[in-house]
Amino acid sequence: MYKLIAIDLDGTLLTDSKEITKENIDFINHIIDRGYEVVIATGRGYYSAKNLTKDLSKPLVYISNNGNVVRNSQGDEDIAIKVIDGEDYRAILREGETRKLLPIIHVDHYHNGYDIIVSSETIKNKEFKSYIKANYRYREINYFEEEIDRILCIVYPGNHIDLKGFNDHILEAFPERFGTHIMENVDQAEGLFEIMNPMGNKWSGIMEYASLKGIKESEIIAIGDDNNDLDMINQAGLGIAMKNASSLVKSAADLISEKDNNDSGVSHELGRILKV
Repeated sequence: MYKLIAIDLDGTLLTDSKEITKENIDFINHIIDRGYEVVIATGRGYYSAKNLTKDLSKPLVYISNNGNVVRNSQGDEDIAIKVIDGEDYRAILREGETRKLLPIIHVDHYHNGYDIIVSSETIKNKEFKSYIKANYRYREINYFEEEIDRILCIVYPGNHIDLKGFNDHILEAFPERFGTHIMENVDQAEGLFEIMNPMGNKWSGIMEYASLKGIKESEIIAIGDDNNDLDMINQAGLGIAMKNASSLVKSAADLISEKDNNDSGVSHELGRILKV
């Protein structure tokens, strides 16, 4: 019997226009009323995720920033936070500079009114404008060498060849010091390379909350579409890839939804499985 449902946002619960269909809203509210634990598992920051799901009438737990922030919307209570060490951050920054790549830094400053940090140079770059807009609240600084704390994730937009080369270097030069993945189903660039705490992934965040509730791995359903969903798709009792998912996610999933994110694929597939 399944008890916890972990749902990704972009490309999964959200349509391409970043809305939740009425069918999905009604379904999620219904299964919460039936006693299922529903968590939002997203690469987005907590503020952005909470804002985009405001039409859901129930309090939710958010596994945000790819599992680095686990927070309950009821009282904005922290359950778990994982950050990048300052020395590690500076090492990544130097390597990115040698590759002429500009970063966007996700930080845990929800209560201070900002969620990402960008440099003056970054904000002038057209490639970044839609990403910054999508994340709403940012702080602009002159240089990334300025003191920054509570770093959750370092994000580099770019092309797949450059990003793969960067990822390969990090995995070789810094074994087990970082968690990394390259996002494919994104609008802002050809790809997004995300670097975070080695324990920072959606699945670890899900399990931190599940353990508090006494829920086993086998009692969890996870549904997503992009490569940052791989861990939860692989490890959950039932891993579902959206019809519009990346090839990697589809290959890891137990099943693939019949409908995509624009056609209420979440409620259609979960309704069929849960029979509610």
